[in-house]
Amino acid sequence: MRVGIGYDLHRFRHPEKGVLRLGGVEVPDGAALEGHSDGDALIHAIIDAILGAAGEGDIGQHFPPGDPTTRNIDSRELLKRVQRLVAARGFTVGNVDATVIAERPRLGPHIEAMRESIAVVLGVAPGRVNVKATTNEGVDELGSGRALAAMAVVLLEEDVP
Repeated sequence: MRVGIGYDLHRFRHPEKGVLRLGGVEVPDGAALEGHSDGDALIHAIIDAILGAAGEGDIGQHFPPGDPTTRNIDSRELLKRVQRLVAARGFTVGNVDATVIAERPRLGPHIEAMRESIAVVLGVAPGRVNVKATTNEGVDELGSGRALAAMAVVLLEEDVP
């Protein structure tokens, strides 16, 4: 077994426009996040956790921010590529535990859809993916509602021949 941790933070676009995508789900009450891809901080944190657990570097090494082929790409596609990479190295995702930190919008009604979306891409049961949401109690960029962050821990299991 191997464990990895991931973290990502993105500011909301200013002026607020676009649709917030988080965990592969469109959240209608939120503005889009800045980013080279779709800005899905939750999936980006999960990608970093998976890559870390596999000893495969980080998201920026695999998908550099200036790469035109990943401009505005759906982060679920990036997650799928990483899942294939670690599967080729003999790993399967055991479980994912992630936390989104944001003052806005309210994420509770969208958590289950996020879990299912991530589980489908990873090819695991939704019960192996956990997503939580919390606030930053009004402190700093996160607490002022100008940014959103996500943390994730992933357990990879090594395939035994």
